[in-house]
Amino acid sequence: MPISNANFRFLNELSLHNNREWFAEHKHEYEVFHEEVKNLAKDLEVLMNEHDLLAGGRVYRIYRDVRFSKDKTPFKDYWAGSFRRATALLRGGYYYEIAPGRSFVAGGFFGPNPSDLLHIRKQISQEPEPLWEVLNQKEFKQYFGELKGDAVKTSPKGFSIDDPAIMLIRQKQFVIEHYFTDEEVLSPDFPETINSAFRAMRPFLDYMSEILTTDLNGESMV
Repeated sequence: MPISNANFRFLNELSLHNNREWFAEHKHEYEVFHEEVKNLAKDLEVLMNEHDLLAGGRVYRIYRDVRFSKDKTPFKDYWAGSFRRATALLRGGYYYEIAPGRSFVAGGFFGPNPSDLLHIRKQISQEPEPLWEVLNQKEFKQYFGELKGDAVKTSPKGFSIDDPAIMLIRQKQFVIEHYFTDEEVLSPDFPETINSAFRAMRPFLDYMSEILTTDLNGESMV
């Protein structure tokens, strides 16, 4: 079983006793359950490489960086990891979090740099139909609902509030999410379940990769 009931109990207890003393007393449990997540990541990477090309993945540390945070609790009460797509032609990333009652996957473009963001907006303004087509596909709607992420309230500099694609152009992030039940996470089939969600992201990631690697005339920039 990739993720065990005991793993979720550990996370619940950690949430209630988020201090270094409690964690030190339960360090062995942490190591066991961290290994479960690493094994899940290994299984998932094998499955994902059957339909995408990855440059590697990582399972994040449970230790929090509290230097610039108001929340000074020393540990995360969830597991998290990510995968990077390989080559300059494949953009976007895959992310997952696992915790009782709030496990999910996310993908897309969490913090595009200013030049990439401007290029995305110009491409969308010039021809928004292909992206709308992806966002309105039945499978996309079933898994992700709608595009998520931070957005400006009016219109970005250089773009008209009357642009027909202004709802897309406003985005500062281009992120999609899908949540899982605890039953799904604790199932032996969870690697296949999470892989299916990542595979459903592909049309969105592939389209965004295409517009990021071509100019406004459709010529390759890579």
